[in-house]
Amino acid sequence: MKRPLLIALVLLVLTGALIALGWWQYTQSPLSMSRQTLDVEIERGAAGQSVAASLNRQGISVPSWQMALALRLRGDAQRIRAGNFELNAPMTLKALLDRLTRGDVSLREIVLVEGWTIRQVRDALARQSDLKPDSRQLDDQALLKALGAVESHPEGLFAPDTYAFVRGSSDLEILRRAYRLQTQRLESAWAARPNKPGAPPLKSAYEALILASIIEKETGREADRPQVAAVFANRLNRGMMLQSDPTTIYGMGSQFDGNLRRRDLRADTPYNTYTRMGLPPSPIAMPGRASLAAALNPAASPALYFVARGDGSSEFSNDLAAHQRAVNRFQKKAP
Repeated sequence: MKRPLLIALVLLVLTGALIALGWWQYTQSPLSMSRQTLDVEIERGAAGQSVAASLNRQGISVPSWQMALALRLRGDAQRIRAGNFELNAPMTLKALLDRLTRGDVSLREIVLVEGWTIRQVRDALARQSDLKPDSRQLDDQALLKALGAVESHPEGLFAPDTYAFVRGSSDLEILRRAYRLQTQRLESAWAARPNKPGAPPLKSAYEALILASIIEKETGREADRPQVAAVFANRLNRGMMLQSDPTTIYGMGSQFDGNLRRRDLRADTPYNTYTRMGLPPSPIAMPGRASLAAALNPAASPALYFVARGDGSSEFSNDLAAHQRAVNRFQKKAP
């Protein structure tokens, strides 16, 4: 046999062997996972190598080149979905990508929205017909016990996100994953909090969660959250009342009819920050990551007041006189 032909034959055999090995690794070889069950989070807009890097940080060992190559050959690199996924070992790269691109047609999803209360979360779970309603008959305390939560109040403990699940899963599994994810986010934010002048006088990560929930309900505009956080940090540092309408409304419960009156501001409840100093006893909603970040890293601002402009943004003021002018301009429509 001529040498060039022999070389070509050897290369062909080696190429075939490499392809066979790659296919075996893709379809049969289980990925290394740090735990039997992992909750992994895929951020919006993530692509092949960034997805691999994220998975490696979260406990799934997969080479970035292998992930990128597999996605390219599959032709579905643009179909990776953002959200939170529960993954169980053993899992191959093929099975993983099927899950992340929704190739597994048995997957469903539910969205828990920033600013929702625990009642809204439970209502959304009850409406999801693909979930087993195991939490439906549990009151809040029984629910916390079932989840292994150490807190005494369920408000704010669950992470707003998109959760993928297999049809027929228990709604308790969604809540358990959301609880773990919010705990991870809170611990990370608390550990990374900067030590700087003007920071709010928070004694624990749970107090940060309470403040973040207030910020979440006070504004839906992400750019305003650090400024809103600065107002509340400044008030706490000066010993002023927070005077937050959302906390007061939360304390009213079912008595709130959509109109907050002066008499409501004077009616004392544990959540009425017009009658009580400091933070309320628990969060009032589910804060997202932006509100958590703002609570622990407020803007450098002397502002003590803010008022809604009516377009989703807020007007911030450093003193009461300027605030009253802003109220007249944006709420009372005075000239």
